[in-house]
Amino acid sequence: MTRSTIGFIGLGLMGRAMCEHMLDEGYALNVMANRSREAVDAAVARGAMECATPKEIAEASDIIMLCVDTSQSVEGRMYGDDGILAGLSAGKVVIDFGTSLPASTIKIGEDVSKAGAYYLDSPIGRTPSHARDGLLNLMCSGSKEGYEKAEGILKVLGENVFYLGDLGSGHTIKLINNFFGMTVANAMSEAFAMADKMGVDRKQLYDVMSAGPLHSGMMDFVKGYAVDNDPSMLAFAIKNAAKDVGYYSQMSKDAGADSIMSKSTLQALETARDKGMGDEMVSQMYDFYKKALS
Repeated sequence: MTRSTIGFIGLGLMGRAMCEHMLDEGYALNVMANRSREAVDAAVARGAMECATPKEIAEASDIIMLCVDTSQSVEGRMYGDDGILAGLSAGKVVIDFGTSLPASTIKIGEDVSKAGAYYLDSPIGRTPSHARDGLLNLMCSGSKEGYEKAEGILKVLGENVFYLGDLGSGHTIKLINNFFGMTVANAMSEAFAMADKMGVDRKQLYDVMSAGPLHSGMMDFVKGYAVDNDPSMLAFAIKNAAKDVGYYSQMSKDAGADSIMSKSTLQALETARDKGMGDEMVSQMYDFYKKALS
């Protein structure tokens, strides 16, 4: 079977690792610089072809992948004279691997379908190290026909590939997932900071809490910094967490709902970001709460 040619935009930490894995697997790859020149140069050195515009990526590729930071960034690559839509033809597949607003995803999908092509949202779970080994969790939704066209490469990239039905379902589930995860991370960060305030040993607090039903991977990630001074266990920046919880809040408003639980999480993340902590990891919210409680 002839392999699809892949176009990729967004070679950040995650995108670069995904491209490295696809090159390992022998896929023909077209790439375009987004922010990271170094990552594009590394991919080209391994045989990838560089394109100058999203339109060129779309023209040269069977499956076009985006791994960028916001819905606005996705829309910026999709639309315009040099956008992906301008280079699409019937039967091609576009996949958004980022965490985007479902309403934006659905609108783009409608425009992609007018070109006879397919649009999938497939937000990512796990880390760049998992991406490097093809072990991501992928939450994919969109037309079944489009999914079946992309299923082969998705299973190269992911250990667990979930097909979730109608377009936008993947982004909806990812936003709910990240809202929950970031809320737990913030609660655990405050718990460690409150232990300091009350003169309780943080390691002892963790030992007691982790012995019961509260124990979770997210608890361990925050403990990695608050107890072990290693923020890398949760390689997710505060600014990105604020974006995702903000998108969750916007999604709820778009649905005519008013999220209650996300308010305090979002306020804390945005305040920490605005105080200059945006590039620090989410587990370092412990420092934010420690100062806030002092």
